[in-house]
Amino acid sequence: MPAQQEYYYEAPQRSYNPPPPRRRNHWAMAPATYTLVGINVLVYLAMCFSGVSWWSPTVNDLIRWGADQGALVFVYGQWWRLFTAMFVHAGIIHIAGNMWCLWNLGLLGEPLLGPLGVVAVYVLTGLAGDILSTAIHPNYVSMGASGAIFGIAGVLIVLLKSPLLPIPQFELRKLRRSVIYFAILNFIFGAGGDLMHFVIQIDNMAHLGGFVCGILMGLPMVPRIGADPETFLLRRRTAIVGMGFFLMLLAYGVYSFHMGGIPTLG
Repeated sequence: MPAQQEYYYEAPQRSYNPPPPRRRNHWAMAPATYTLVGINVLVYLAMCFSGVSWWSPTVNDLIRWGADQGALVFVYGQWWRLFTAMFVHAGIIHIAGNMWCLWNLGLLGEPLLGPLGVVAVYVLTGLAGDILSTAIHPNYVSMGASGAIFGIAGVLIVLLKSPLLPIPQFELRKLRRSVIYFAILNFIFGAGGDLMHFVIQIDNMAHLGGFVCGILMGLPMVPRIGADPETFLLRRRTAIVGMGFFLMLLAYGVYSFHMGGIPTLG
């Protein structure tokens, strides 16, 4: 008998490929940065729609929208201007340059500081810049987010020094060097503007105040950044509360120097 041929059917094997991880959108990666940029832009648009010049607002317009000025703060007790001034900008070039810097530095800093940390650094270093600017130039009208931007740069220069970050050291050195160059070039540009009496005066005192404040805020966070999250959060909270208390003392000292007595609220 002829041998019967056996037939086998092998079902095709289906390989399982796990779905690719969902990429978070830019908003989810840096909500605080986008929120701060959005607030600044909304304030600028509100100024423009209310009739303020989009290119060159008048001093009265800037003051009406919350710019900082020493006499209004010290004499009339309008201390809120130290806060509102960091969201007011004098024209399209001013806000475009500041928002570009805030966006880049914020996207770099938010993964290290967290959303709360970025907002706290922005507000506290912005206040520090406005306080120093008002102390040194009480008759100037100042505004803009640059003091807070320099504050974020100061924090980054300190934090990017940590060897515990899960980033290759050569990348850290490159990032840190770029932030340092940003700060140096802008300080030089600001000093040159003061010496050459540019039409647009750059408030280097606000830059300096924000920058120094940022460095001081970063120091308590550096030893443990990238390691124990709970310890880092505690150090971050300590830096925020400590700097807030220090700025209240600084504002009181500046007021006492210029006016004497106890500050009043208008």
